[in-house]
This record gives sequence, structure tokens and C-alpha cells, in this order.
Amino acid sequence: MLNKGDKVAVLDEAINGVVLSVNGEEVTVETEDGFVMNFTAGELIKTNDTSNLMDSVRRINVEEIKKEKTIPKPRSFVKERKEKETGVPEFDLHIEKLVKNKNGMSNYDILTLQAETAQRHIEFAIKNRIPKIVFIHGVGEGILKAELDFLLGRYDNIDFQEANYQKYGQGATEVFIRQSKK
Repeated sequence: MLNKGDKVAVLDEAINGVVLSVNGEEVTVETEDGFVMNFTAGELIKTNDTSNLMDSVRRINVEEIKKEKTIPKPRSFVKERKEKETGVPEFDLHIEKLVKNKNGMSNYDILTLQAETAQRHIEFAIKNRIPKIVFIHGVGEGILKAELDFLLGRYDNIDFQEANYQKYGQGATEVFIRQSKK
């Protein structure tokens, strides 16, 4: 609230002055240069003395500001892990992860081994009531992904989709296993 005689500065302008009158939201100000100007109350800020705004800014204790900036701010959130939340099993189907040496294996042998490994993991997950697994198959030419899609499509209680792109890129499939009631 501004009153007659208050020292003010104009926001967004380099104008300082003294309030001559207040009529509702309209404030009449005599500037330091002797001009009489009208402003709305929202355009003005009350100052402590006749010095300009830069002088009042200089009076701020710079050391206190530096001290505040160096104190690390406490984190505003803490991610709490749910009790039942455990890591999702990931199975890498790249041939280098399945055998020590692939020399002498044909492409058919490699694809068969990868498909059989995937099927073993699916059966294990169903048997042990694991609700979700991830197969890492890589991008490549898409042959292993197509074989995996065909294999997963043969199960009635399984849904699957591409896994999280940020984590795996386009080279993984997420498998959801709907568990039947026992």
C-alpha cells in the first residue's frame, strides 16, 4: 500500500520519485528529475530512501548469498522401494552370451539354440509364477525377434511388447505372464 510521501521506484524503468497522491490504483509520482507522472500501483515498488535502486542492491550482503549457494540443498524427494518390488529377470539371447565359442555353428543351429533357451526361460517363469521377464535379442535383421514373437504367440497366458526404449533401445521384448488361480 502506497501513501503520499513514500519514496518509490518504477518497475522495468530507471525512474525514482516521491508519491504525490494515490487515487485507487492510480498513483501520481514526482520523479527525481521534477516530472509528474501517473502509474498504476502494480508498476511501483516502495524504496527505503532517496537513493536509486542500485544503491539498495549493493547493500545486500554478498557473503551471505555466497554462503546460501554453497550449502547443498536437501533433496525434495526420496524414492522408496516397495517391499515386493524386485528386479525383472533379463535374459540376453545373443549367441555370445549362450556359448563360449560359436565357431562351427550354422545360423540354423544358433537360432535353434536361442529359441530353445527362450522357451526354457518362459517355462521356468510360468512354473515359478514370475509375472514379467525381458528377453534381450538385439536389433540385427530381426530374425530372432520374429522367432521370439512366434514362440510367445503360441502361449495363451502370455502378452508381450517391445521393452522400455530408454533402457534397451529397440532390441528387447517384455513378456507378461498372466497367472491362473491355483
